[in-house]
Amino acid sequence: MRTAELRPDDVVLEVGPGLGSLTLGLLPAVAAVTAVEIDPRLAALLPDTVAARRPDLAGRLTVVEADALRVTDLPGPPPTALVANLPYNVAVPVLLHLLELLPSLRRALVLVQAEVADRLAAPPGSAAYGVPSVKAAWYGTARRAGSVGRRVFWPEPNVDSGLVALDRHDPPPGDRAATFAVVDAAFAMRRKGLRAALARWAGSPAAAEQRLRAAGIDPTTRGEQLSVADFARLAATAP
Repeated sequence: MRTAELRPDDVVLEVGPGLGSLTLGLLPAVAAVTAVEIDPRLAALLPDTVAARRPDLAGRLTVVEADALRVTDLPGPPPTALVANLPYNVAVPVLLHLLELLPSLRRALVLVQAEVADRLAAPPGSAAYGVPSVKAAWYGTARRAGSVGRRVFWPEPNVDSGLVALDRHDPPPGDRAATFAVVDAAFAMRRKGLRAALARWAGSPAAAEQRLRAAGIDPTTRGEQLSVADFARLAATAP
């Protein structure tokens, strides 16, 4: 709870509460918890678990049976913090979807595969920097907040896990969808300079170079050297 930096007035969004061990830890620390669970059996059991173990806090819990990747709205007050053990195979899409859907989220603490945690928190120029790094940076500042060994889970997974904390900030000037399209194009051929990597996006290598120069970016630069603000500035150049 300390790592999540939760406050008594926070409304926490939890994804994949499962049997409710994290839920039971969250409820005493915050004003409310909205738990999104895709498994109908677990979604039905969670309120009973809380009612049995902490009946005094049962009123703070709202359970939503839904796929977090496809949820479009949530009942109750807007959540201010995301705390979740995200499914490893869809961790990045779920995180990005919820950050876009819920501007009320001020912070997030998520447990993901260690390699994914490295990517989410990677700075420009580092080996792990890529699409997840840039897209997460659109919404906030991400950092590694700890490591979790595989032996603490049952059944034991084949990978280690890592905590990522994200503090929300205003996005850079520009259009999110247009910026993300440039990011995807730049890292699709990350070993090439941006003049070549962005040729299809811009229409031709010459057009890519023109837009890169208009944004003040060297056409021989590779995508991993650019910050999210650089990508937003590039996306905003005239075609």
